[in-house]
Amino acid sequence: MTTMPQEANNYIFTGTCRAGSGVVAAVTSFLADRDCYICALEQFDDESTDKFFMRAVFRRQDKSPSIEIMKDAFAEVSAQFAMDWQFHDPSVAVKTILMVSKYDHCLDDLLYRRRKGEFNMEVTAVVSNHQDLRPMVEREGIRFIHLPVSKDSKAQQEQRLLEIIDETNTELVVLARYMQILSNDLSAQLSGRCINIHHSFLPGFKGAKPYHQAYDRGVKVIGATAHYVTSDLDEGPIIEQILTRVDHNYGPNHLVRVGRDNECMALAKAVKYHIERRVFLDGNKTVVFLGS
Repeated sequence: MTTMPQEANNYIFTGTCRAGSGVVAAVTSFLADRDCYICALEQFDDESTDKFFMRAVFRRQDKSPSIEIMKDAFAEVSAQFAMDWQFHDPSVAVKTILMVSKYDHCLDDLLYRRRKGEFNMEVTAVVSNHQDLRPMVEREGIRFIHLPVSKDSKAQQEQRLLEIIDETNTELVVLARYMQILSNDLSAQLSGRCINIHHSFLPGFKGAKPYHQAYDRGVKVIGATAHYVTSDLDEGPIIEQILTRVDHNYGPNHLVRVGRDNECMALAKAVKYHIERRVFLDGNKTVVFLGS
């Protein structure tokens, strides 16, 4: 999992459009004409959907115009291809809410990686339906928000969550073993910006107690899957998956212990890829560029 250096004047271009001739030439010529140096370039043409995806890391140089001027100018280029595009500044931390229940391993891992600078993430709050992890969060100097939820209060709790997201200008929501199912409405409102970790190698063993399901089936590998949340439980577009080989000696509790590492690694990679603008939605799939 490579990390792009946070050099001054580095930017990331992302673009998606209908596949066709001239897209790469148009983007690279636009950047070259403005004295921008292209550090890395990746592209993919999905022939099954006729969609084109592109990610470029570029550096503005002494004679380059400001990024605001470039954005205005590129609108004309993008119109030729009906392109959905953005210029991203990787030096700006991605504002993120982490949601948890009682399990602490994924939260602890994300906070550790944040401290070590593995990804540029500003945690605007940790939201939980329980109080158990408040001490861990507040030791980090991070705001902890307790939003208890029941069948009767679910709509009000989710409305308050949306208010917090708006108040903090949060871009990304991460369900770090948050053991509640989001409503269809909330899932739709967070489409493409809410990542969940499920403790199985999806599409196998959806729902509750997947390690026990895996044990009952005598599996030889267990896994964890990080995916974008949709209204269909554990069926959103997959970003990352991690596997570990097991055998008949592993009981359900042993599988749970081994699986924690899978969960932490899969979620951390998915969050990193999202923050570095490597993930593109392609229907119920993703395109993930893993280069520089």
